[in-house]
Amino acid sequence: MWLQRIVHLPPRKRGFHLITQEIVSALPELRTVQVGLLHLLLQHTSASLTLNENCDPDVRLDLQHFMSRLVPDGGPGFRHIDEGMDDMPAHVCASLLGSSLSLPVTDGRLALGRWQGIYLGEHRLAASGRQILATLHAE
Repeated sequence: MWLQRIVHLPPRKRGFHLITQEIVSALPELRTVQVGLLHLLLQHTSASLTLNENCDPDVRLDLQHFMSRLVPDGGPGFRHIDEGMDDMPAHVCASLLGSSLSLPVTDGRLALGRWQGIYLGEHRLAASGRQILATLHAE
């Protein structure tokens, strides 16, 4: 089976947001899969996808704190500021973390580790909604 669907996410403030349940809810077909692979592609250049701690919300805050210090808004040397001082830093953060994930599916569920969850890294101060192209390949 091949399935492809766009998952629309609402606008979020800058930070790291746990979106695992939103992805799973948008793909009810996952429940029928014994063995498969779900590929997620975030179709934006100023946000990212990453897999990390799904329990303690401090992890998300700490990641945002780290990224803000690593790539500050208005950092020296950035020329691409067409959409504001957070424009190029958002692109840098997205490039560092990436825009896609490939996740195994086993026995009707994502085969994530016990403490793993899917994060949307929103790197703009005021972003619009985001969309993820989800492609499921399964037996």
